[in-house]
Amino acid sequence: MNTYTHAVVCSCFYALSLTVTPALAADDEMDALSLESAPEVEPTAPRNIKWFAEGAWGSASQRYLPDSRNIGRASIDFSYASRLAPGWRAVVSDRLDYFEPALAGSDAAVNSLREAYLSWQPQGTDAVLELGRINLRYGPAYGYNPTDFFRDGSLRVLTTADPFALRENRLGTVMLRAQKLWSGGSFSLAYAPKLENQASTHGWNLDVGATNNRNRALAVLGTEFSPKLSSQVLVYQENGQSATLGFNMTALLSDAATAHLEFTRGSEPDLRSRALGGVATDVTRNRFSGGVTYTTTSKLSLTAEYHYNGFALDQAGWTALSATPGAPFIYLGEALRLQEIAPRQAYLLYLTQKDLGYKDLNLTAYLRLNPGDDSRLAWLELRRHWANFDLSLQWQQNMGSVGSEFGLLPDRRVVQILGNYYFR
Repeated sequence: MNTYTHAVVCSCFYALSLTVTPALAADDEMDALSLESAPEVEPTAPRNIKWFAEGAWGSASQRYLPDSRNIGRASIDFSYASRLAPGWRAVVSDRLDYFEPALAGSDAAVNSLREAYLSWQPQGTDAVLELGRINLRYGPAYGYNPTDFFRDGSLRVLTTADPFALRENRLGTVMLRAQKLWSGGSFSLAYAPKLENQASTHGWNLDVGATNNRNRALAVLGTEFSPKLSSQVLVYQENGQSATLGFNMTALLSDAATAHLEFTRGSEPDLRSRALGGVATDVTRNRFSGGVTYTTTSKLSLTAEYHYNGFALDQAGWTALSATPGAPFIYLGEALRLQEIAPRQAYLLYLTQKDLGYKDLNLTAYLRLNPGDDSRLAWLELRRHWANFDLSLQWQQNMGSVGSEFGLLPDRRVVQILGNYYFR
């Protein structure tokens, strides 16, 4: 099933949220070195539990059918982070989604245990040891993160098209991770063992087969060269493959502009071979994502990114693939599962405007462009905040000629209303 088909199921219900203040700041990876693309959320109260209910309702116009279809969702989201004893910290994060109608190939109710791990920091040291299901997110880019090595297979369900929320709601990976922190730097080593052979479609399964279907390891060295420049060097290894090298960086260009980039180089089968099977030969290629963000004094922020996936099809390869009935859908589905871009090159524009017209009315929008076939995906959210309640309107349009990447998607347009009620 395609990412963007279900990426914006409507939302029109109440959703609640308590922000969580980490009990042990030293247990968290240094913010300046994390280089994660998810936006910061400032805590409003020093509480350990965060939970909310969420609902959705909307309509999707069909590309291949004359009638629109109604889509809806109800969700409960729970997170817990607390200090258990000196040096010990526990984290649990879980989400239950109910879809109407059910997503193809899945139960109507799907439970996702996103995180469940223990963290131990011996007193008087800068070392941290973590064990359990951990959601590691690496890379500063908005729309495509080559250095986010544990992303594949982690999207159990799709409840939004916003790439930030997708990274937040995905499954973590069962692993053992050790970290060493020091002034201006950090080093971490993670090992994720194989626990199952394949992913599960059962709604209440822990689904460790989606994230732990092979042995994997990741070493990360983070360095803060100055308050304006931070970077990470990554080495990723999975069984049966040679090591992949990665690098990402953020730089403050001015008071209003920042730049970021991610780069990896490794050897593996190309995306077409992984999607359609057959004889798969390893090829050595690069992935890249880079962009610039500019923020104005009027709270307008605009990000422009360029994406490159050397393992994906170029336009000539996509045209050849389209000659085989059904093959493009399988290819796009595998790209979604791996959270890869499907074309060789792509562009992204991402915009946010705080206090649009009046206080607490926010606009978020983005445009994805495949330059090979000129197909486009546009998404927009208009959200109004109150003290304990949010109300938003979401709209998505898939545009392109017949046979193009976004022109293939069965949902031409999706419109939905989302309401969030926050429990204090």
